[in-house]
Amino acid sequence: MPDSRVRVEVEVPAGDVERAASRAARAMAKEMRMPGFRKGKAPPSLVIRQLGFAPVLEEAIREALPEWYERALLESGISPIGDPSIEMVSAPEAEGEPLEFKFEVGVRPPAQLGEYKGLEVGREEKEVDEEIVDTEVDRIREGFARLEPVERAAAAGDSLLIDFEGFVDGSAFEGGKAEDYLLALGSGQLIEGFEQQLAGAEPGAEVEVKVTFPDEYQAEHLAGEDAIFKVKVKEVREKILPELDDEFASDASEFETVEELRADISEKVGGALNSRAEEDFRIAAVDAAVEAATVELPDELVTARATERWERMERQLAQQGMDPNAFLQMQGKTREELIEESKPDAAKELKREAVVTAIAEAEAIEVSEEEMVEALEHSAEHERTTPEKLLERLRQNGRDAMIRDDIRARKAIELVADAAVAVPLAPVAEEAPAEPEAGAEGADEIWTPEKEREKAGGLWTPDSD
Repeated sequence: MPDSRVRVEVEVPAGDVERAASRAARAMAKEMRMPGFRKGKAPPSLVIRQLGFAPVLEEAIREALPEWYERALLESGISPIGDPSIEMVSAPEAEGEPLEFKFEVGVRPPAQLGEYKGLEVGREEKEVDEEIVDTEVDRIREGFARLEPVERAAAAGDSLLIDFEGFVDGSAFEGGKAEDYLLALGSGQLIEGFEQQLAGAEPGAEVEVKVTFPDEYQAEHLAGEDAIFKVKVKEVREKILPELDDEFASDASEFETVEELRADISEKVGGALNSRAEEDFRIAAVDAAVEAATVELPDELVTARATERWERMERQLAQQGMDPNAFLQMQGKTREELIEESKPDAAKELKREAVVTAIAEAEAIEVSEEEMVEALEHSAEHERTTPEKLLERLRQNGRDAMIRDDIRARKAIELVADAAVAVPLAPVAEEAPAEPEAGAEGADEIWTPEKEREKAGGLWTPDSD
């Protein structure tokens, strides 16, 4: 068997089998009528006697096998990749007998390490462009801007005070009417094409705006429909920015002068850029260690990880209220095509995991009790408990090994980055770091095991899936 797969044989104790059979019998009783009992109220023992043990056991296995498989993974310390193939070895013929099954599943392959200490890695020195500071100052001024009515045609950047009502096939539709609606031109507040048809409108103008709702519009009765909006422009308002002077700096910040305000912005932007430079350096150091190592990746393992990445994206889309199928339509691709495109990133991810794990083993990195408790502080606060109590609960559930592995991986990454030799690169002027888009995954982020599990903040916990 290749290093990228493992086979595990599992024996489920008779007591666990009996409990699963009792649960299955109670579920099956809900559809049964038996003399002397109300529908669904017959005891499990009577249901088993009536139906026979075999059909009840079959239902019990179907329901309980995922739990038994998960427990076997925890007890064996296996981190699976992809779905397992499961085979029943022996099923009990009567109550009081254990059950045996075996499974094969993909696992992270071992890495043959090359050099991972003292690697020479380029590091850019970031410089803050004055245009970045200008942009940030303008953003602050925007927050203090006022809107004043003007008697002229609307232009880009203006806001319009409007009344409107929408019609489809000549009939008004629900949610298509508003009064005294303040619309900022260029804001994209309304359906595509709406704002553009109001450019150049003057106060008092009445405009017919013609639009087509997207095929995937949230209001299904409007999806793909042509609509006409009757719009009355009540006012055109021009945005007036405050003068950029010391009085503005004092009103908008804790500083007395524009010079002090700009210096503070430059310092904060510089700090953000340097933090990004440090993160880039750490990524490059780990990638250099990966490049120096050898990791054999079967295609089926890469496909399994690429599939996991898409399934993770499906869950994120669902959490954001988006239908994954609608997302696929927007991309103009099938599920299989996106999984295929994800394979290079999946392979990179698997190699990083394998190398980081191998480095942790080579360096005999240990994790202390104090580190475990400290790592759980955020999650404990989120769950309104103490880190110590949360750690104890993880131990009882057999989940503490996951937290320990997460911390070991972090420490291995720190070791590689701290041991790397920075080779200064020419300073570059860059824009300020942008906020990441919701649901976006950076393919070049440093991998750590908890990246896949931290969703609500902090490390993975049993209640965070």
